[in-house]
Amino acid sequence: MDHTQLRRFTAASLLLGLVLLLGFTPIGLIPLGFINVTILCIPVIIGTLLMGLKTGLLLGFAFGTVSLINLLGPRPSALAGALLGASPALAVIMCYVPRLLLPVAAHYAYKAYAPRNEKLGYVVASIAGSLTNTVLYLGLMFVFYLLTRLDAQKVALLIGGTGLIAGSSEAAVAAIVVPPIVVALKKLKYFA
Repeated sequence: MDHTQLRRFTAASLLLGLVLLLGFTPIGLIPLGFINVTILCIPVIIGTLLMGLKTGLLLGFAFGTVSLINLLGPRPSALAGALLGASPALAVIMCYVPRLLLPVAAHYAYKAYAPRNEKLGYVVASIAGSLTNTVLYLGLMFVFYLLTRLDAQKVALLIGGTGLIAGSSEAAVAAIVVPPIVVALKKLKYFA
């Protein structure tokens, strides 16, 4: 392994560690009782922007795994826990699909905007990744509630409100936090 590969491996490992730290401590998952608000998308987006889609997918998979472990743990969110009881397979899909599409959305949003304005590309990628995660997670939850014949009408407003409040908050935080970190790390040429 040459020096550049070792640096990239180390950086990816640090971001993976950050995903795990945020996911398994109160730092990254903010429980609201019925759902969790998360900032785990931030290291996934940073890894995607600095090291590419493959690294982003690895980090997204780790994010999905953290979500699944938390779902199987002693205190899952009420909505996700109800879905797990109705269909474990659908609950697993809900944990992984949004997390794996998060880096895809961030990667392609960045590619679309970066040629015109790289810093704007970071902001758009951060928003796109974060919103992809939130919209798909909550959207799949609602669809899966319908498929499993859980009372989707009862939770529709709750899911929609959570999506609006948590989704916009998570996207705003990502748009504020990710770009300066990516710019600073690129200046260090650590990820080159």
